Amino acid sequence: MRVLSIDVGTSNTVAVLSVSGQQPRVVEVDGAATMPSAVYADEDGVILVGRDAERQARMDPTRFEPTPKRRIDDGALLLGGSVVPVTDALAAVLRRVLDETVRQLGGALPDEFRLTHPARWGAPRRNTLMSAARLAGMTGNIVLVPEPVAAAAHFNRLAPGSSLAVYDLGSGTFDVAVVAASPQGFTVLAEDGLPDLGGTDMDQLLLEYVGRQVSNRDAAKWQLLLRPESTADRRAQRALIEDVRAAKEALSRHPQTVVPMPEPFADVTVTRPELEALIRPSLTRTVELLSSTIAASGVHPMSLAGIYLVGGASRMPLVGTLIGDRLRVTPASLDQPETAVALGAHLVPRDGVTIRTRVTAPAAPQYPTTGDFMAGAQFPQLAASAPVPQKRASKATLVTLGAIVLVALVVLGGFLVASPSRFPSAAACAGTPASPDDKGFTNCTRQLAGPVADQGDCHGGDDGSGVAVTGLADVTCHIDGQTVVYTQTGSLDEVNVKVRALMDAYPNTTRVRAQWKGNGLSGEYQAVAASGVGVVVFTVSDRPLVGVLTAPATGDPTSLTAAKAAAAFERSVQPGT
Repeated sequence: MRVLSIDVGTSNTVAVLSVSGQQPRVVEVDGAATMPSAVYADEDGVILVGRDAERQARMDPTRFEPTPKRRIDDGALLLGGSVVPVTDALAAVLRRVLDETVRQLGGALPDEFRLTHPARWGAPRRNTLMSAARLAGMTGNIVLVPEPVAAAAHFNRLAPGSSLAVYDLGSGTFDVAVVAASPQGFTVLAEDGLPDLGGTDMDQLLLEYVGRQVSNRDAAKWQLLLRPESTADRRAQRALIEDVRAAKEALSRHPQTVVPMPEPFADVTVTRPELEALIRPSLTRTVELLSSTIAASGVHPMSLAGIYLVGGASRMPLVGTLIGDRLRVTPASLDQPETAVALGAHLVPRDGVTIRTRVTAPAAPQYPTTGDFMAGAQFPQLAASAPVPQKRASKATLVTLGAIVLVALVVLGGFLVASPSRFPSAAACAGTPASPDDKGFTNCTRQLAGPVADQGDCHGGDDGSGVAVTGLADVTCHIDGQTVVYTQTGSLDEVNVKVRALMDAYPNTTRVRAQWKGNGLSGEYQAVAASGVGVVVFTVSDRPLVGVLTAPATGDPTSLTAAKAAAAFERSVQPGT
């Protein structure tokens, strides 16, 4: 069994390979444990990745994107004159790692892939990551793992009921989460983050400080370093940025260091106290968020199994000092915190992650062991500052509040009694289908369709415009130039027979097969591509439902692959969580 875990960071990507009988090891790309997540589109539209992209950025920075993960909601990137879908940019990063792994395995593909992501990501972002993985050529089973859960698994094998906090300060973002162990795996009790703060922001503060020391010598030359106009200027700027970053990292180990400067500027000596004065306000924000997230989780800081530091920027000594001063807990770290998430992803059991969707009082924390993976849930933030003196409410105020609460409970109670369950049960979908609605959906097929039921042009029956599996109740939907047919049959056995017959019609073709989850359902999908048409068949594990997506090629028919068809399903048809 060969398992490849990839932590696609905002600025750097780390991969870890586990082969049966051997210890997991970091996959070095270009001789380093971390690979820049940067991408560069050349004039021919070829996407370069990592250090190759950074080198080319000196020639034409307009074609360069250093942090494509941060642009995941944008849909596409404008790199020079090329419009590059975000999925293609992320796929290029994943493909570079996969190619190096396959080379080290002597040509063999991994059997399973584990991709980490921020716990705050909802279904659309996770689907984008999954689509990128398929485009990259990952044809095996793909497991998505929240980053704090992977970090927690790496640092500490928690006993059920215990919990720890993960402080993740990377190059581009800051994330924090409290993770508890449950009998089934791990539960994210609370999480939050700062998308606008990371190690590169600390680099910028230090660069501005250095500029204040030297720019008075030649203000015009300094402006050319900040806003280069020529190839020589861009090279000088790139070298200076790298030297500033190296100086920041050196100050984590030494009390002072020197930043080498290009002509005509003199080298600048920087001390650790000077750097800490610059970055203290930013790091204070992270520690305050750590404190409030722990409070929101309902766990007292002293009851945690530990506070663990992840991400290269967490090496700065001031991080540990501020956490200790605020929470009276000494955090723990590793020699290489950049690799903790990728290493820990191997230790997380499949389907062993839940995220709590409501927070109880801090004095009585609870650790749910079941429930849907609601990665997009929002959590209330409880300030961990000094207690605010409470005024005693008047009797009239209490009576008024009591009346309001009573009315609210009566109204809510009536609503709860009158409202049906959000989704039908598996048993309800096993019998004769209920009468369809005005679009042809039964309650069961509407749950499988998710947003497509409302966003697409849908009508009852199979109109022959796409590939279909006929059954007791059929609905055809047209959306984004694609056709989806949803069917409810009589039994799971009937579904299996029909799906097998459909897929047998595509012999000797590459097939993508993976698990999916969303809208209270889970199951499997299979994707193929033939004659310029992609076909994706998706089924539900515990009820006789099946959907078939037909996705025609939009350009060259030969460019359509099973992976692209799978990506189309994950992007626009798979129901969200």
